[in-house]
Amino acid sequence: QVQLVESGGGLVQAGGSLRLSCAASGRTFSGYTIGWFRQAPGKEREFVAQIGGGGDTIAYTDSVKGRFTISRDNAKKTAYLQMNSLKVEDTAVYYCAAGSPRHTTVILPRRAFDSWGQGTQVSVSS
Repeated sequence: QVQLVESGGGLVQAGGSLRLSCAASGRTFSGYTIGWFRQAPGKEREFVAQIGGGGDTIAYTDSVKGRFTISRDNAKKTAYLQMNSLKVEDTAVYYCAAGSPRHTTVILPRRAFDSWGQGTQVSVSS
């Protein structure tokens, strides 16, 4: 198992930027694909981005492609989500999760992620 803790959320104006971090402990970090998900009030949790264990197999949902960048530093056991050009619609609680396999050519289903962080709030104002 791996334990995950998100940080970096906050309040930002539309058009601004935030960088979320996902710090891991426990099982070797590079052995997992990391996913970012978000959940807005009254809505279902949705996939945002994923990155393979070696920093490969990167994928994004269409609504954030070109604005968000997922990355990881395995030496620091930390994954990141750089969010630029933020929109009000991006407001949500953001979660990171670890899943298997560590290398895949497709977006993993939610059930493949079995370790989750507690979430961090991102609020974008107009």
